[in-house]
Amino acid sequence: MREVVIERRLVQGVRDLGGLAWKFDTRIRDLPDRLILLPGGQVRFVEVKRPGQVPRPGQMRILARLQALGFQAGWVASAAEVDRVLTELQEQGDG
Repeated sequence: MREVVIERRLVQGVRDLGGLAWKFDTRIRDLPDRLILLPGGQVRFVEVKRPGQVPRPGQMRILARLQALGFQAGWVASAAEVDRVLTELQEQGDG
């Protein structure tokens, strides 16, 4: 499965939840691929990888830094991981 397929699944799933999944278009190296914004003020940063891939060390540092600031930040590399993130987002929105 290609990374673009995983990313499309994430974007559509977030839209289905009533949110936005903006693609970062920046010159800042290693920022996560997507900024997820959902009703109720939910914010999550997501790096998208193809199956078997992991974030580069710089990307891992940025994700850890975002987490240290209190943001939800992580990465996905499969359709199942996208589904897990979408379920978490939905549950947080319901709670």
